[in-house]
Formats: sequence, structure tokens, C-alpha cells
Amino acid sequence: MIHIVDSASPAVERFGARPAFPEEAEKAAAEVLAAIRKGGDAAVAKYVAKFEGAKLPAKRFRVGDGEMAAAAAKVPPAIRRAVEDAHRRVRKFSAASLRKPWSMKTPRGGSAGEFFSPMDRVGVYVPGGTAPLASTSIMTVTLAKAAGVKEIVACTPAGKTGEVNPVLLYALGLAGATEVYRVGGIQAIGMMAFGTKTCRKVQKIAGPGNAFVTAAKRQVYGYVAIDQVAGPSEIAVLTDGSVDVRWIAADLLSQAEHGSGWEKSLCVCTSRRLAAEIKAEVLRQTETLSRKALVQRVIDRNGILIVVAKNLDEGLEVVNRFAPEHFEIMTKNAARLMKGVRSAGAVFVGPWTPESVGDFVAGPSHVLPTGGAANMFSGLTPDDFRRRHSFVAFTEGDLRETRGAIEAFASVEGLDGHGRAATIRFL
Repeated sequence: MIHIVDSASPAVERFGARPAFPEEAEKAAAEVLAAIRKGGDAAVAKYVAKFEGAKLPAKRFRVGDGEMAAAAAKVPPAIRRAVEDAHRRVRKFSAASLRKPWSMKTPRGGSAGEFFSPMDRVGVYVPGGTAPLASTSIMTVTLAKAAGVKEIVACTPAGKTGEVNPVLLYALGLAGATEVYRVGGIQAIGMMAFGTKTCRKVQKIAGPGNAFVTAAKRQVYGYVAIDQVAGPSEIAVLTDGSVDVRWIAADLLSQAEHGSGWEKSLCVCTSRRLAAEIKAEVLRQTETLSRKALVQRVIDRNGILIVVAKNLDEGLEVVNRFAPEHFEIMTKNAARLMKGVRSAGAVFVGPWTPESVGDFVAGPSHVLPTGGAANMFSGLTPDDFRRRHSFVAFTEGDLRETRGAIEAFASVEGLDGHGRAATIRFL
């Protein structure tokens, strides 16, 4: 059902209280990860067969150079151009967004600041279960490449055939993946996190996935770094009636078709009449979609909600509490309202900016926090694939000036060795 409620309704809070880690996903992830830690490639092969339906020996996990080249030849020219255009835009945005090293002078002639170094080996997860997300190849690997990472491992499910979609492979190659494995799900996360004879462990894992992949990423944190919580897709749209309701409905449905059934689409508008029009249009357009059955699962699970707010400021607060992965501001003076955004993975401003531009071509990565995690996480950036280093270069004058404070802290904390390290330089 698609419900229409007022902003004060308890249904709004219930809609926003989506669990990031369902219990069944947590249990499955723990079992599979423990087996892979112990059994390596054999365990990976076991779970590829169980969950993906492909009987693959470890020697076939990795996609060979010949298969990569053959895949590129299979991509139609129009699709190839689209992939190349997206890659070009994301690469340009990534290069511009990298944090620059900086330094400042200390009071007595020294310096302090930050510099950055790329990670050596990272892993990216590219979903491919319900749809081969070639765009995710661009939105992850390109960023790691821009950061200067030398070894970029990509894992993606291949299904029963053991064959990876050629467009996805072409995108991975173009973006700069150095190793590609036809392994998906929890088993891919375990393989990258713990390492096996076939695939050496990585330092960090990034990329979106279903609830099981997300739970697995959380559980390997500490063995490797992870980017964020990125589970089932979600969108919030704030509108005042100034944008065609057909556009609003299409945007709400764009995230509901991903396939897990747990997607969320929230629309916040400013009148009951407008809410009724949007609901009718969503239902009408659902009938026209090729993935109608998948969208209907979302509707049946109350995954689409329309909220009526008294005004746009109240509506914006509803969205901030929801903390969506994607937030579209489809109103007059959308740029002004954007200044009030506190919790959203990515913001799409104005009627000509549907969320799908962010999914495919705009520039920022579409790997974003979900499940309310936008309250505390941000979207993937090239800096997520780099290490930050602070540096301090004191002069004798700087140390002399701060010696007293160092000795005082050392005394309070009972760390006389700390104090002596400063004192001894002046004896």
C-alpha cells in the first residue's frame, strides 16, 4: 500500500526506522565469513555454488585478460560511448575533489600540516545479482584510480553461468581495475578481507550491496577498512507542486526497482491534493515498468510513503530526520532550501536533476550511506582510498616554547618518559 499521512503521524517515524543489518543477514554473514577465514578458496567455492549456483574451481575465480578483452569487443558502440562519457565525468570530478596537502607555520619557525598517500591494494564490490551494475564499476574503481591506488580488486557475482556481463567488465577495465573476480555476496567480502591463495587480502573494501553484503562488510571491519553502510536503495523527494507530478512519480520509482524489496521512497509535499495526484501517478507508472513485480514488492511492504507537511521548512525537517541516501529538492528556490540539508548522502537540486544523473553520469560517486546512516556517514570519495598523514617539524624554539606544557601533561598523566623526551634535549 502507498499511504498518505501528515508529518506528525507516527507512520513517518516508523518508515524511517529501517534496520541497516537484518538479523538473518547478520547470522549468515558470520557463518560464511568464519568458514572462509578457515577454509580459504575451498570455502569461497562452496558458497559460490550455494548462493550463486555456479560450480567454479578456484582457478576460475579470476577473470582472465583474454575474457576482459573479449568482453570489450562485445559492447555495442552506443553503450561504449555512454560508459566512456560517464567515466570521463567521474574522473574529472574525482581529480577536482582530492584534498590537497597543506602546511602552516608554527610560532618559532617550524611547520605542521597534512599530506596524503594512496592505499596499496583495495577491493571494490560491484552488485550484479538482480542487475549488472556497470555504473558502480565507474563509481568505485575510477575513484580509487584517481587516488593513485596501484592494485584495485573488483568482485562481482556471475550467477549460474559463471559469465560476467560484458558491459560491466568493459567498465571495470576502463576505470582501472587490475584484478576482477567472478565472486559475489558474503563470500566476495570474505575473500577480499581475509585473503586466500587465489586472491591476496586488501586494505579496504568499498562499494554497495544487499543486506548480506552490508552485514559482511560490517563484520570484517578491523581486518580491513570499509567505506560505509550502503544497503538497499532509497530516495526522498521534497516538492511544492511546481514540478510535474509525472516527474516526481518517476523519480520515486527509480529507486524502488532495484530488486531487494526493501527499498524506500519518501515523498514530502505541501497539500493533500498534490499527495493524491502523486500517489495516482506512481501507481499508473508502476504498471508500465519492466520490473513491475519488483516495484510491487516495495509497495506491498509499505516502502513508498507520501507525507503532507504544512510548509517546505517543515518538509525539509522530515527529510533530515529520514536521512535518505538520495534527496531531490523539486521546488521553487531549490538552491535556497539546499542550505538547510543536514542529513543526506547526495542532494539533487531543481527539476532538471533527477536522481538517475547521480547514478550514472554526473560526477560524484553513487556509493552512498543508506538505512539512516547519512546521519553519520558521507558518500564515497577518492580520499577514501588514501591515507592521511599529519606531520610536525618543530624548531628548537618551538620545543623550548612548549616544553613546560609537555612536562605538565606528563606529570598529570604519570608519564615521566614523555616529559623526559622533551626535557633531555635542553640538558
